[in-house]
Amino acid sequence: MSRLTEFPITQKWPPNDPDVIQLYSLPTPNGVKISIALEEMELPYEAHRVSFGTDDQMSPEFLSLNPNNKIPAIIDPHGPDDMPIGLFESGAILLYLADKTGRLVPNDPIGRYETIQWVMFQMGGVGPMFGQFGHFYKYAADKVANNPYPVERYKNEARRLLGVLEGRLRDRKFIMGEEPSDYSIADIAIFPGCVGCLPTTRQTMCFSFPTSRRSMSGPSAARIVPPASKGLRFLARFKRLPDELDESAALGSRFLFVRPSFSGVDEMPGPRGHPFCGRPTIRI
Repeated sequence: MSRLTEFPITQKWPPNDPDVIQLYSLPTPNGVKISIALEEMELPYEAHRVSFGTDDQMSPEFLSLNPNNKIPAIIDPHGPDDMPIGLFESGAILLYLADKTGRLVPNDPIGRYETIQWVMFQMGGVGPMFGQFGHFYKYAADKVANNPYPVERYKNEARRLLGVLEGRLRDRKFIMGEEPSDYSIADIAIFPGCVGCLPTTRQTMCFSFPTSRRSMSGPSAARIVPPASKGLRFLARFKRLPDELDESAALGSRFLFVRPSFSGVDEMPGPRGHPFCGRPTIRI
């Protein structure tokens, strides 16, 4: 009997290989963090598409794993003491995978906690604030056309956060240092949400932050998207529904995501551009 049968979510998304990590996700900045980590850590996994278009995230099966109805979530059939474990929240999953493999987090306690603080910086700052800016700037633009406060409020907060990142990257290529060995789960956490700042279109957020822009399109991008690694190139095998994922497809079109195959989903070239596409250039 599969050790995953105790998880109701497997009734909706049956595993093809119940002996590997099960990933429930979509190609969003949060979703890609976990596939990047799984690829970098060379952990076998099986990916399942949680469709926002059909409210899969609100289904009883998904809520049984994540009562907060957000992606990503995972089940590891070989968790601590070789017992299955289910996890949600991308930051918690990144830390778990780093501890499981002993990779992408420093071994020394000081370096470890410094890495964790930057993961938390993304979880509490970059992720939600950039998301709110994108929402009001594009998706709810008609609803706030006569009220500039929401766009200004989150634009200013996005600018402040980019300033923090700018300062951190001024003397280093990665969040935790200069060398490739310093690449960590902090980079994996921060990079996807900031890739929309890349000058891949004229709609960009990073004109005022050359160091961050250079890092996101240079060393970090090269490390995360190396020719010999799948890294960030993942989650493209989705068949996009007409109105699905518009708000969550925040990844810049510069990258071609080509991994992995999701259950019952055909291959497609990759997600559409970042959430500021279609609006005039804004300088923050």
